[in-house]
Amino acid sequence: MGQTLEAGTEVSSGDNSCGNCGRFLGQRLSFTFKSRPVPGSPDLAAESIKCIYCALKHGPMVKRSFVAAALVGTLLTLLNQGDILISGHWNNALYWKIPLTYCVPFLVATYGALTSSRR
Repeated sequence: MGQTLEAGTEVSSGDNSCGNCGRFLGQRLSFTFKSRPVPGSPDLAAESIKCIYCALKHGPMVKRSFVAAALVGTLLTLLNQGDILISGHWNNALYWKIPLTYCVPFLVATYGALTSSRR
């Protein structure tokens, strides 16, 4: 059964709902992700529409963000804190600086992926 919007138009639940959890999207943020086609399927790439909650948990995007964070975070840590790490004179600030150095590229990569897939 469809849902009625304010203007009185009916939208079927499959047309404007999250492909993962089924939540009705309406005017909410939604994101389109491409997935691999089923072997033997005529489609080149299937698309999946997801709500913000399911988009943040989209496995391939999270994996790419982790890889980017690992590479960029390691490079930035070596550039910014390499001399301290090599000398062995750790101070307490490193215990929050190093994790933050990995979190920032993860958030930037995730934000970029979500921005590019926004509907």
